[in-house]
Amino acid sequence: MSPRIKVKDLRPVNLEGGYLIDGFPSVGYSSAIASESMTHTSKFEMVAVIDSDAFPPISVIRDGKPNYPTRIFANEELKVGVFLSYLTLDQSFHKAAAKTMLEWARDHKIDLIISSVAVNAPGKADELVGIGSTDSAREKARQAGLKVLENGTVPGIPGTLLNRGSISGQDVIVIVFHTDGKGPDYTSSAHLCLAMSKLVPGASCDMSLLRKEAEKAEVIIREAQEESKHLKDSMYR
Repeated sequence: MSPRIKVKDLRPVNLEGGYLIDGFPSVGYSSAIASESMTHTSKFEMVAVIDSDAFPPISVIRDGKPNYPTRIFANEELKVGVFLSYLTLDQSFHKAAAKTMLEWARDHKIDLIISSVAVNAPGKADELVGIGSTDSAREKARQAGLKVLENGTVPGIPGTLLNRGSISGQDVIVIVFHTDGKGPDYTSSAHLCLAMSKLVPGASCDMSLLRKEAEKAEVIIREAQEESKHLKDSMYR
């Protein structure tokens, strides 16, 4: 059976016609760091938590307060939602996570989902390309200054978002960025955050804050991975 992922809404939010950002970590932590940086530089509030009976039982403590490791933040002024996670999900969860994101986007009438995937290529952090699920998504990527990838493969949550988006007509853009696979990868996180901000009108990236968040997020993600490591064999069967 496929793992079930549940969203518990904490309050209603109006994001009609807006954007949803996938902040699940992939290779390295750049996706999570760039997404978290964006939530700290604008007026984002937590609007939901994401959980599963198969997730490792971990509470992440920030500023003395307990937090679910996977949450949804939103900025109604910018019409932006962010799925933000300190958990690097096992591949058995990738399709379920993508499905959850697409359902949440549909329920909140989201126009564009933005995801990202890392390519392990040191020294090429500024080389960003985009992949679109639809003709309109590909045009949006070009207008944001991204070169559109013509051939290649995209794994995991981003790949599933692209496939399902192409069938349902949901605009999805996956940003392909380069990293050395080590954290905190400030350079690739900065380039990724800037690329996302070009796709989301009004969004911004504070570079000095991003560096601080890169260091803090890297520590927390590593701790979450270490705490859950000994549980993985039993949790993901």
